[in-house]
Amino acid sequence: MLSIKGHVIERLLQGAFICRTTDEDGWRFLTTPGNREEVDAYLSQLNRQIATVGTGADSEVFFCGYRQFDDDERKVISQQFRDICQALTPIAEWLVLVQEAAAQDAPLTEGAPLRLNELQTVIEDTPALREQLARISHYRLFGSTSLATDTQVKLVFKRLCELGYLTRPNPDKQIYLATGKLDYLYEVIRFIDEAEGLGLEAQAELASQGQLL
Repeated sequence: MLSIKGHVIERLLQGAFICRTTDEDGWRFLTTPGNREEVDAYLSQLNRQIATVGTGADSEVFFCGYRQFDDDERKVISQQFRDICQALTPIAEWLVLVQEAAAQDAPLTEGAPLRLNELQTVIEDTPALREQLARISHYRLFGSTSLATDTQVKLVFKRLCELGYLTRPNPDKQIYLATGKLDYLYEVIRFIDEAEGLGLEAQAELASQGQLL
């Protein structure tokens, strides 16, 4: 059985974003400076390091980035960054849809609950939101071919869970939680907006190091 340190290292190397919502034990482990230094020392042997996004200690999101970049690393992170960039439009439109349906001013952030049935009801009762959902669900990222709102909603939620932006703590309930990967996405969006003149590889390197601002 893996120790908590081994569990954290394994998840980071698998590309996980460790936050309080998805892995509270791992997150608490990494918020302790000594533990974080131990993990970082181990990762350094693999040319990796712990990177973070978040506005404070209670909202930090941890992920794994490269320390140095050769051609192989640049190819990997450039492709990863392209994948994120391709997902920006459909996910950003979905986030706007959620805000409008919930009549909220602030965007969805880590730990915020989403009740699928409530959201579906509002969308079904609002023609403009139904049209938005239909367009979003038919993006390649989600790949829906259905004309039914309930099918579109469930597919989008399922896909966002697969991508790590949502989690469903109880499989018997239609309640989802936003994860820290959304916070990372917001940072990527802000970074791209502020650094449009940078080439893709330069953007990807900075993102991989957690230096998005």
